[in-house]
Amino acid sequence: MIGPTLGGYFFRRYAVITLWNFVGIAALVFIVTFTEISGRSSGLAGYSAGWALGLAALQLPMIMQQAVPFVGLISAIATLISLNRKYELVVARAAGISAWQFLTPIAVGAFAFGLASVTILNPIAAAGFSTAQAMEAEVRGASTSANPESERWIKQRTDEGETIIGADAALEGGTVLVRPVFLRLSEDGRIVERLDAARAELQEGRWVLTEVVRRRGTNAPERLNAADVPTNLQPEFVGEQLAQPESVSIFRLPAKIEAARSFGLQANAFAMHFHSLVTLPPLLVAMTLIAATVSMRFARMGQSATVILGGVLAGFLLYVVSVLVKAFGTAGFVPPVVAAWTPVMVAMFFGVTFLLYKEDG
Repeated sequence: MIGPTLGGYFFRRYAVITLWNFVGIAALVFIVTFTEISGRSSGLAGYSAGWALGLAALQLPMIMQQAVPFVGLISAIATLISLNRKYELVVARAAGISAWQFLTPIAVGAFAFGLASVTILNPIAAAGFSTAQAMEAEVRGASTSANPESERWIKQRTDEGETIIGADAALEGGTVLVRPVFLRLSEDGRIVERLDAARAELQEGRWVLTEVVRRRGTNAPERLNAADVPTNLQPEFVGEQLAQPESVSIFRLPAKIEAARSFGLQANAFAMHFHSLVTLPPLLVAMTLIAATVSMRFARMGQSATVILGGVLAGFLLYVVSVLVKAFGTAGFVPPVVAAWTPVMVAMFFGVTFLLYKEDG
């Protein structure tokens, strides 16, 4: 049985290596993100180096959240290889400690890393993602060219007719739109009025627009400080259609999913995102088991690069399968809970089976 001293040592080694890997990858991601933003937005009228640095910093937590499985895999491989090269695993095995026992502190560290990513990093990433969307939409608005990929559209029908609503970004669960466009249609489907605003807020029974430019027919554009557009849309419906799941933290997702389903909406995208976050800690444990399959074999001159590359590719394949199954869950072809847990359970069974074969025959 592994003692608390040796178990704590293995846990600290994993924690230190994970911390340095996380900081190093975050620094690299920040530089690449800043370079990409500068190259993409340098021609905009509102661009500045400070704005690009701020936007890169806001986007960094979300990107790092997506990179957490790879950080966990690389950290587990690096921890086991370092323990192996210093003969610490050899000594532990000679003392009668099995692989299950000295892998337990590392698996606990991986689970704690995933838990911290979900409870601490995710709320920061969600808030930063929403703010980054608003910043980018406002600066991009200074450009005369639109970005169709960022625009999202919904349609509402009231007593006054149909209105098509689009926006560069949706904040606060879809109740606030950045640079929205309201197109009012006649009964025969023709556009009779267009309202371009800097911001729109969904209140009880109406949209409140600020800094509005109104166009009617061939008349000259009319500038208004504010305008109201009647609506019967509920925030849950607007959020389901316009808001991205990544902009909602894990603590707000359950209530948002329940509210959306109470209005007859499936909310598959939000449910899939929620279950993906819930399965992140066990996913990192599965990554640790995958790392163990390629990192525990003793080699006098170090591990084979081919074997280590195989472990990295196996982890990458698991991530790709998770993303693919997540797409099916978001589209509603597979229940979100099944789509989120299936890759994790398959990877877990694979790692456990391999270790049982190696350790117990």
